[in-house]
Amino acid sequence: MLPPDGMSKKTALITGIAGQDGSYLAELLLSKGYTVRGTVRRASYPHTERVDHLLKAYDERDPQCPFKLMYADLTDVSSVRNAIEECQPDEVYNLAAQSHVGISFITGESTLEINALGPYRILDTLRRTGAKTRYYQASSSEMFGASPPPQNESTPFLPQSPYGVSKTTAFYLTRLHRVAYGMFACNGILFNHESPRRGLNFVTRKITRGIASIVTGEMQTLALGNLDAKRDWGFAGDYMEAIWRIVQHHEPDDFVIATEDTHSIRDFLKDTFSLVDLDWNDFVICEERYKRPAEVPALLGDASKARRILGWKPKITYRELCQMMLESDLRAKGLTLESARVLAQKLRKPSRTRAYPANVVPMAKAS
Repeated sequence: MLPPDGMSKKTALITGIAGQDGSYLAELLLSKGYTVRGTVRRASYPHTERVDHLLKAYDERDPQCPFKLMYADLTDVSSVRNAIEECQPDEVYNLAAQSHVGISFITGESTLEINALGPYRILDTLRRTGAKTRYYQASSSEMFGASPPPQNESTPFLPQSPYGVSKTTAFYLTRLHRVAYGMFACNGILFNHESPRRGLNFVTRKITRGIASIVTGEMQTLALGNLDAKRDWGFAGDYMEAIWRIVQHHEPDDFVIATEDTHSIRDFLKDTFSLVDLDWNDFVICEERYKRPAEVPALLGDASKARRILGWKPKITYRELCQMMLESDLRAKGLTLESARVLAQKLRKPSRTRAYPANVVPMAKAS
C-alpha cells in the first residue's frame, strides 16, 4: 500500500535532475515535503534551465534548504560516492543517462559507460554502505526493441540500439542487486514520455518546435527520418508520479509504465500540424541521414500491473500532449494557437482546404 499523501521528511537524490524527467520529479517530491538533492555534471556552461525556477525559489545558502544541486558524474565513482555520503538519501532516483537512441549508434562506448556502468557504480556504493536506501533505475521501452507489441514485464528484451543494450544491462544489474544482496532496487520500464521540456533532438519536440518556426517563417521545411515508427507517448509529469509510487511500494519490483495507446510519427505530424490548420505533407521531407541502422517498428506498453498494484494511470491524453507541446513552442515565439493559425493562412497551398479538424481541447498550461 502507498503511504498517505502527507508531507514527507525523506531525502531523495536525483541523478540527472536537470533533464526533463528530473525536473518534473524534483517538483513532485518537493510538493510532498522531501528534501531534494540533484546531481549535475560540472561543465563550462551549466544546462540547468529546466530547474532554474527551483533554484530561484530556494536559497541554497540556507543549510536547511530543501533543494540543492551537487556535482557528480556517473563515469567517476568517487563523485558518486561523495554525493551519496554527503546527502545520505532515503531514496535514489537514477535518471542520468545518454538518452538519445540515434546518438548511441555514434557514441556507443560512452553510452554504455554512462548508462550501464553508471548504475552499477551507484548500486555498488549503496551496497557497500549498508544503508537501507531505496534505489530506482530508469529503464526504457527501447529494451524491448524488436519484440512485438504489446510489451509487458514478461516480454523478452530484444534491443535494437546501443542505447537499448545499455539500458538492458542496467536493468539486470538492478535486479541482480535486489536478488543477490536483498537491496530495495527497482526498475521502471518507461515508454516514451514527452513534455514541453523535451530536448530539441527528440522527434516530438523537433516537430512542435519546427511547426512554430514554419509559422513564423524561420523554416520552410522540416526534415525527418522514418515516419512509420509507432510509439506509446505519454506525459512526463504523469510518469514521475508512477516512479514515485514504484519506490513507495512495500517491496521492490519492476513495472511497465505506459499509456497503452500507440501512434506513428506520421500520426503525430498530422495531429500537431492540424492544430494550426496546416497539412504536414506540405512541409515535411524524409532524409536517409535521419534513419537508424536498426529500427524499432512499434512500441505499445501493457501497464496493467502498474494499474493493479500501484493504482496508477495517466492523466494527460495523447491529444492533450500534442497541444501542450505545440502551445509551449508557440508561446516561446510570442504566439498563441489562434495567432499562429492566422499566420499559417498564407502558408496553405491554394488547392487545399482544411485537411484535418483542429482537435483543440481545453486544458491548463504546462511547462
